[in-house]
Amino acid sequence: MSRVFNVVDYGAIGDGKTSCTKAIAEAIEACSAAKGGQVLIPSGAYVTGPIVLKSNVQLHTESGTLVSFSRDRTDYPIVVHPDIGYDKARCMAPLYARGAANISITGNGVFDGNGEVWRPVKRAKVGEARWKELVAGGGVTDEKSSQWWPTPVARDCIETVRELADSGCADPQAFEKYRDAMRPCLMELIDCRNVLLEGPTFQNSPMWNLHPLLCENVTLRNIRVINPWWSQNGDGLDLDSCRNCLVTGCHFDVGDDAICIKSGKDEAGRALGRPTENVTITDCVVVHGHGGVVLGSETSGGMRNIHVSNCIFRGTDMGLRFKTARGRGGIVENVHINNITMTDILKDAITFSMFYEEAPAEPVSERTPQFRNFDITNVTCRGARSAITLRGLPEMPIENIRIQNASFVAETGVTIIDGKDISLAGVQVEARTGHALKCDNVTNLQLDRFVGKTK
Repeated sequence: MSRVFNVVDYGAIGDGKTSCTKAIAEAIEACSAAKGGQVLIPSGAYVTGPIVLKSNVQLHTESGTLVSFSRDRTDYPIVVHPDIGYDKARCMAPLYARGAANISITGNGVFDGNGEVWRPVKRAKVGEARWKELVAGGGVTDEKSSQWWPTPVARDCIETVRELADSGCADPQAFEKYRDAMRPCLMELIDCRNVLLEGPTFQNSPMWNLHPLLCENVTLRNIRVINPWWSQNGDGLDLDSCRNCLVTGCHFDVGDDAICIKSGKDEAGRALGRPTENVTITDCVVVHGHGGVVLGSETSGGMRNIHVSNCIFRGTDMGLRFKTARGRGGIVENVHINNITMTDILKDAITFSMFYEEAPAEPVSERTPQFRNFDITNVTCRGARSAITLRGLPEMPIENIRIQNASFVAETGVTIIDGKDISLAGVQVEARTGHALKCDNVTNLQLDRFVGKTK
């Protein structure tokens, strides 16, 4: 058996108030120096700053373990690393690794990011009682009192941070005074190989929850990812320019896209040219979130060989969501989806959109995104605003989309705009108030046993 390095032996105290940052770091360092093993966090409540994983380290939590990350924003160093294709400064993620191999986070513990210290809140999302509580507790609002931030810097300096990053600045010190506006993800793994997350709950992130970036051989098995449903940018999982990934048996309840695939943004993402490929997502459940399984909108490096099966979406804004925009570029292709059950979808059960951001028409070039070669079979949806919305670009229609053996009960049925080689076979739509099928600029639409009922 691998050597076990118990953080308690290095001075960690699970009393929910003592800082364990140094003890956990020393246990990881000792494990790494011994060429690998298990770093054990036993049951208890531990407060810590960022945990930096190293190669050949298994971070293991027992049942009854709560790892609560520091509420002091100055505990999070500013780091510079690639993000959607270019270097960007950001506060270090509470769970962080770069260039590591053979790393894992296992067990039945809970990792809590204390995201409320960082996140803005929209008044319309939380209701009046929660809003009054926020304002009474401190922080600042905008002039219309429609959004709250924890500090003035968090409110006023987001654009300043973006402009500084866009200028090419990669000096962490230059960003120091804007720290409050630089929300970290709960977990960020960059350029890592052979990654396993199995068992724990990851919750309450300042921004995205789990963000593997430029990683290979990533497995997520039987984990829970939870963010408040109203949390801004509270994505569950963002697989970003990764290859050879398995997501299985996982539960997501989040405030933005739940299981999301990305591959870099715009010119920088195309220059990097790292597609997300060879991804299997199976036996997952999503409750709440903007989308159940989502591709995009950052598609610039391309995506291919994506397999999704045996998933349940309940109460998400959209079910299967595929999005991009002019200027992104990238080819998204060879996507295979089977056995999806959806209930109480607020908007579209299946949606393809190349207008995630509005942009004027332009000649076809590397900036033009493409969606092609999608097979979607055995889908059931009971309750949605729209069954299927498929909207390509006039200059680049969505191509070769096959949907078969699917049944929808929705307010409106199927809308197809700017598509080519579209097949609906064995598709049944019960449209409560609107059309069953509406098309505009569609080439070679094939209908086989399509049944559309309207009231």
